[in-house]
Parts: sequence; C-alpha cells; structure tokens
Amino acid sequence: MTRFIRSGSLTNFPDVARKAGLDPDRLLREVGLPPGCLAEPDLMIPVEPVRQLLETAAERSGVEAFGLLMAEARKLSSLGPLGMFVREQSTLREAVEAFAHYARLLNEALFLTLEDSGEVTVLREELIVGHAGSVRQSTELAIGVAFQMLRSFLGPEWKPRRVCFAHDAPRDRTVHTRVFGRDVQFGQDFNGIVCARRDLMVANPHADPTMARYARKLLEDSQPVATEGLAANVRQLVVMQLSSGRCTVERVAQLLRIDGRTIGSRLAQEGQ
Repeated sequence: MTRFIRSGSLTNFPDVARKAGLDPDRLLREVGLPPGCLAEPDLMIPVEPVRQLLETAAERSGVEAFGLLMAEARKLSSLGPLGMFVREQSTLREAVEAFAHYARLLNEALFLTLEDSGEVTVLREELIVGHAGSVRQSTELAIGVAFQMLRSFLGPEWKPRRVCFAHDAPRDRTVHTRVFGRDVQFGQDFNGIVCARRDLMVANPHADPTMARYARKLLEDSQPVATEGLAANVRQLVVMQLSSGRCTVERVAQLLRIDGRTIGSRLAQEGQ
C-alpha cells in the first residue's frame, strides 16, 4: 500500500542539503522525486522516496540531525491550510488536538495521539512507512515540526518536560539540545513530546473563529485519506503496538481516527 505525503514536508531541504555539502536536485532525482515538487507544496508524493531522501542525505553528509535541522526553521505556514486552522484555535490544547486529528492529511504514514497522565500531557508519534529501513530522519522531522507548532503558541523560550526518541542517541547532541533543551532522551519505548498539562491550557488571544471555520472547510474539502486496505493499516499498527504492551482495539481505533466498532465492521467487509 503506497502512502503519500505533502511535498511541503520538504521545506528547507535544499538549504540544509547545500549547507551540508550536498546537491539537493541530484539527490531528489536519485530517489525518483522531481526537483519541481519543491515548488508545489500541496503536491502529494510517495512517502518512501522522501524517507530514502532524508536518510541518504544524513548518511552522505554525516549530519545525524539532518531531519531536525529541516524542522528547526519551520513555521505554521509550512503546514498549509492545517497551519491556518491550528493558528486560529482558542487554546493550545485545541490547537494540538486539531494538529493531531488532521496530520494524516499531510502525511498518510503519520499517526499522532494526545495522552494525559497526571500533570503531564504526551504528544505521541507513530510513523508507519510500510518499507524496511531507518525512519530516524523522518521521525525527528515530524517531532521537530510538532515542537515548533507548540512553541509558536508558548514563545521561543519554552521547553518541554522532555522529548523522547525510540532510536539511539547521535554522537553529537548539539542540534537536539539547541532545539529542544537538555532533556532529550533516546532509546525510549515511544517517540513524542512530554509537556506540562497546564501549558496546553494557555489561551490564544488572536484566535479568529471565522477564519478557523474557513480553514476547517479547506481541510475537509481536501483529498480524503484512502479507506481501502484497512486490514493492512490495522496489521501494521498491531505489530508496532505489541512491543509497547499497549495494543488494544481502542488504541488502534484512536490512531486511525475511527471507532472500534467501525474497525470491526470494515474488517469484516474485507473478510478479515
């Protein structure tokens, strides 16, 4: 099953590549992506070549934080209509929920959930590309973009309680520390951002309900995520969740943005 991602996900790729001594156009052609896709941010392109592009760039340049460097200069505007919708929410909590809910319109391989635990809230990220190979750069890019979204509300000095990555630590943590602060943990059982629950209650004095309704309509009128191949999506999510000990029908349904009963009926329709 081919998943697609908005080409706007490659914002800042040429600049980061050139600074790392790479030819961005050559790399794009090498993985089968036309250089022209960089000029069309709303174009949907396959996820797998994007994954290959980021991992290849990091490997050849020796820049372990390549994906995070791409995220460092991101703004809400790089998310297109979703950025507009997020910007107009009345609280940060609503903004994060909107971001998580519509994230798959930008990247069909990305699953985001918001979980409360006592005084903290965790924004978890699951990335399912459907191919073998490292997703380190794609993961750090996604977490970095989510972090920049949070900081657009909370200010440039805000830092989360901690940032967690499932992959191993890089040899040099300079970029991670500069972006996230000192509490970045690697080798964890999930990828995500842990923040104080009270931080998400901050009000947005510039929220515009009229603009929010307009942005929502743009999102809902956009190409919907394909519903065929549900069994493949469920199977991959089950495999991913088994190792965490959190594999339930409710958890899978939450990641897919549908309810548990709907999963059962649609799997039955597929003979699964």
